Amino acid sequence: MDGSTIVARNEDGYGPVNPIKFVVHPATDQTQATFTSAVTGVTVPLPDHAYRYTGTPQADQSDGQYEEAGINELNVGMSATETTATNARVLGYDPLVNDGINEEAMVTLVLPYIKTAKEGAQRLGALLEKYGTGESNSIAFNDHNEIWYLETAGGHHWAAMRLPEDTYAIAPNQTLMQEVDLTDNDNFLVATDLVDFVEKNHLNPTPGSFNFREIFGTHGEDDAYYNTPRTWYGQTLFNPEITDQEPTDQDMPFTRKPAKKIAIEDVQFFLSSHYNGTPYDPFGTYASGSANDQRKYRPIAMDRNQCSSILQIRNDVDADHAAIQWIAMGFFAYAPYVPFFTNINDTPVDYQNTTTSVDVNNVYWLNKTLSVIIEPHFHEYVESVNAFREGCQSYARSRVAATDAAVGGDVTAFLTQSNAETAGEISKRTHALFDELVKHGLNLSKTAWEKGQNL
Repeated sequence: MDGSTIVARNEDGYGPVNPIKFVVHPATDQTQATFTSAVTGVTVPLPDHAYRYTGTPQADQSDGQYEEAGINELNVGMSATETTATNARVLGYDPLVNDGINEEAMVTLVLPYIKTAKEGAQRLGALLEKYGTGESNSIAFNDHNEIWYLETAGGHHWAAMRLPEDTYAIAPNQTLMQEVDLTDNDNFLVATDLVDFVEKNHLNPTPGSFNFREIFGTHGEDDAYYNTPRTWYGQTLFNPEITDQEPTDQDMPFTRKPAKKIAIEDVQFFLSSHYNGTPYDPFGTYASGSANDQRKYRPIAMDRNQCSSILQIRNDVDADHAAIQWIAMGFFAYAPYVPFFTNINDTPVDYQNTTTSVDVNNVYWLNKTLSVIIEPHFHEYVESVNAFREGCQSYARSRVAATDAAVGGDVTAFLTQSNAETAGEISKRTHALFDELVKHGLNLSKTAWEKGQNL
């Protein structure tokens, strides 16, 4: 609605616990520096200068940083990664590798060294070709002009596309890019040997076109029940006029022009949704569905949620305060999104002090603890939770406007302090919700007896 580019993601773990923090790394000069992966052991030489950038790494980094999402000082955003899959036929010719560049290293190796979204796709693509990868992934980049989306294929191959103007794309753990125009370098990038690789190994089932999804992707039952329903729900939100798609459809388009312009609040709703208003809502809130329907499809918001980021690069303000990383931690159906300007030199204490043990004095564990309280009594608490989230949403919007209006002087110091004030107020409100729900919950005990009750 305001001309921004937006890249947004939910980070999920394989289990419900994976403590996350929000940090900012200063710009550094680092002659002859290298990066060595804690996961694969690969060592990669680094450029001499690293730009300042934000990230959302794991609190426990014994198995890697997994910085996942951030924005650098040149207002370039990166989300890495969305876990996907390459089909078995392709992997027979280009298997995944054990000593390459995986998700845990991608933001660290790319975001501090790029000036544009397209450069991000180019740098990551070159690294994948040289070192390989042990996973299939999709990665998104944005700057104030463009959004680029890259998908890996096998151990060393990839392609990237520039999203068309005024469109959105939804990527639910599946290889999704469709027609790639190999002659259009302004809008598509591919691995240097991709065409030869496909031709040599007879991988293209649709000669005369180059459909990346058909060549490299999967179309299994797991896609139909784990992945495509999330695209279906998002496209029903942003294009409600489309009524001929089913949740298990395997041929939904990757990009669409929305029926109306999209705001940050629309993105927040989608990322924190659970098939609201349909028979597939596991909470069964507004639509009647059988117990089987409510467990049929993998929801977007779920107890495995860890950290959600919305990377917004705005075009209606000066560049020194144009970039905002909206962050929610915990179970996103309950947690509020907090807007953090990224031209900063520090992050709020309760966002960076995440521990591996439960401690409600950091935001990650505060929101995770709230989800334990809320889920068993969702319908008793939902009115309070929704009022809390909507209040935080309005407050966040007002804080962005107030900060824009007052920015000046040492902009980095000003935005760092503004972030602290915004986060402090939302943390205060979250603790107040925690207090309210704990007290409410104590009155829901099945063993509670009222004074004077007949024994």
